Amino acid sequence: MKQHSMRISKSLLLNNSTKCFSTLRCLSTAEAVERRNHLYKLEKKRQLEKVGRIEKIEVNYKGVPKDCTLVMNKDISTPYDCAKHFSEWHIETSALALLDGTIHWDMHRPLTESCTLEFQSFNVAEPQQVNKAFWRSCCLVLGACASVAFKDTVPVVLHSFPGPDIRSGSFIYDVDLPTLPDWQPSAQELHTLAAEYIKLSRRKLPIDRLDVSEELALEMFVDNPHKTGQIPSIAKTNGKVTLYKIDKHVDISKGPMISNSGQIGKVAVTAVHKLTGECKVQK
Repeated sequence: MKQHSMRISKSLLLNNSTKCFSTLRCLSTAEAVERRNHLYKLEKKRQLEKVGRIEKIEVNYKGVPKDCTLVMNKDISTPYDCAKHFSEWHIETSALALLDGTIHWDMHRPLTESCTLEFQSFNVAEPQQVNKAFWRSCCLVLGACASVAFKDTVPVVLHSFPGPDIRSGSFIYDVDLPTLPDWQPSAQELHTLAAEYIKLSRRKLPIDRLDVSEELALEMFVDNPHKTGQIPSIAKTNGKVTLYKIDKHVDISKGPMISNSGQIGKVAVTAVHKLTGECKVQK
């Protein structure tokens, strides 16, 4: 597997970062993760039940071993489900789906209409979009690790993940640690973070996608002032916010992302950088 280096950035809030924005008591990091995961699963179930009568769509597959047509379920079947009709190789190597030759689609995102389908691996002829999805997914998993790496008495407030420095092979997640403003991790602590990351990677966890309303997104991230501040502008276009989930961790991203954490491989957490002043979001 390839070796990837990464950085995890820490930001300081100018205001009280532990403020709760509802009548809920302030949640611990673990409680907030569990609550978001619960709300995500409820909404996922609600959307599936809303589908009602199952309609069939034709998915015209292009690729090895040969072109063929699959009859799948509209708003239920995913490219991953299509891959299962072929082989374990298709399941393991497909990072993204390409619909109608132009649309890059998550492997676990339901198909909404008849289409042509191609599977894209990291060895595809034009890898730019697959690579972007890869780095985006790396950041998602880094945020998941940061959420569980500290003792529950240490608040961990995720901010956002800036774009990766592809030339150096590093990726970042900005994290607010209000009770540890001067934390300088030891080599062992960096190793522990990397070990947590590799643990998630080895589990080959699927990366799931769900579009939700602005109201639900605000409810899900009520404990996080950074995310609640970002959500209104994200939802401005169509009133929706795109969420991604890996294991119990839920985060915001426009996507797409790769199929599962096992496609990332090994990483090394190389540094924690202290950021002062107002946080800036890079999309």
